Amino acid sequence: MKRFSDRHQLTTLAELNVTPLLDLAFVLLIIFMITTPLMENSSNLILPTNKGAEGAAGPAEVETINIDRDAVVSVGSDAVEDVEAALVALKASRPGLAVQIRAHKELPVQKLVEVMDAVKRAGITKVAIIGTSQE
Repeated sequence: MKRFSDRHQLTTLAELNVTPLLDLAFVLLIIFMITTPLMENSSNLILPTNKGAEGAAGPAEVETINIDRDAVVSVGSDAVEDVEAALVALKASRPGLAVQIRAHKELPVQKLVEVMDAVKRAGITKVAIIGTSQE
């Protein structure tokens, strides 16, 4: 029979308790079993290739529309008041006209939408919006 004073001696435990490790492993297994089906992408995408499109516009057919911070619109290098009229005149002179829209980053989105609507009303179907890189 052990005495009371023998019970409190410091001894090292030579075995590892694996119960918390097994609990953790089972919890992680359940989490991965639940989230794996959710990560499956169900959309069918056709990624673009590096080949040029059949109806791509050449550099001579591209016109740039700039919108600065004060919402002044310029087609090419000329500032215009009526964007739609200027685009209709350009479309009449160049039937395969393509447009690049370059807007200032602090410009309200509504002004960009108005310019895009004017491009659509002018009958121009080849449109690109130019963004800036974050460098």
